[in-house]
Amino acid sequence: MRLYQGDFDAATSYPDDPESLLDKYRALGAAWLHVVDLDGARDGEEGNSTIVRALAARQTLEVQAGGGVRDTAALRRMFDLGAARCVIGSAALTDPVSVRSWLKKFGTGRIVLAFDVRLDEGGIARVTTHGWQNQSTLSLWDAVGAYAEDGLTHVLCTDVGRDGTLGGPNLALYREAVERFPDIDWQASGGIRNGDDLVALAATGVAAAISGRALLEQRIPLAEMQPFLPNA
Repeated sequence: MRLYQGDFDAATSYPDDPESLLDKYRALGAAWLHVVDLDGARDGEEGNSTIVRALAARQTLEVQAGGGVRDTAALRRMFDLGAARCVIGSAALTDPVSVRSWLKKFGTGRIVLAFDVRLDEGGIARVTTHGWQNQSTLSLWDAVGAYAEDGLTHVLCTDVGRDGTLGGPNLALYREAVERFPDIDWQASGGIRNGDDLVALAATGVAAAISGRALLEQRIPLAEMQPFLPNA
């Protein structure tokens, strides 16, 4: 299922079987699969743990998974399911003490902090929480900067206003992110529509790009993806 601009009432369901998609992307040369439990992100509970476990059990792709991970028990369960990296969203804002302890205990390489943002009238990226339902006044830069001393390695940033729109990624946002925090491996999400967007994102310096709708609707030909494989 895909959301449109973070709206659960504007979701699109696809008939694709998750395990079949994993096999397809692995055959193309991908090394990582990004999985979001949307029910968990909205409700704070892991609603699709069976799917995550099945995907990780294939042991053909590394799984980066998130959605609803807001306490230590949920984080442990996600790792127990087989996720190689776990994505932490709302808790990065609501419970920074715990998140800092997770970075230390589990290692910065296994934790991805996800900051979903909407641009305000002044063009400043403001962070949303709880499955994109709650808007905060905190800027992306302050949110990331709060973890500057914690050895943060991976940050996933989604421009909610572009998510699911096929309108093109917010290149200016990711360029600024890399300039402000060059030691972080940034993952860009939202608006990707074709191979040209992947090329443009690579030029900003981001470490990875996450695509959902464009891949599910087969809008990116293999020839356009090939330069970015097998590092996907």
